Formats: sequence, structure tokens, C-alpha cells
Amino acid sequence: MPKMKTKSSAKKRFKLTGSGKIKRKHAFKSHILTKKSKKRKLKLTHSTLVHPADENSVLEQLRLK
Repeated sequence: MPKMKTKSSAKKRFKLTGSGKIKRKHAFKSHILTKKSKKRKLKLTHSTLVHPADENSVLEQLRLK
């Protein structure tokens, strides 16, 4: 039986925390930054957690479920 492969895109985008939650980065921080305020860009810099409604699908892509 072949091995189950992890989705490469998910592997690059998500990390697991020590408590098992899934960490992600914010979108909209790569280009067209001149029109965005400093405050907005600073908030987009920090990572956040994946919403509980999306956790199952991300775990499935990472082949952890």
C-alpha cells in the first residue's frame, strides 16, 4: 500500500503549536503595501490561529487526521 502524502502547500503554510492548535500567517502582506496603513501592516505581520471551523480540513491536508 502506498504512503499517504502530505499536501505540500499545507506543509509550507501551517505549523502546529505545542498544545495542538494550528498556526497560520495573515494574507495581504506581500505587495501593494503603500496604500495600507502602518497599523494594518503591523497587525498582518503577527501570526494567528486557524479558525476552529477550518481545523479539520487543515489537519486532513497535513494527514494528521
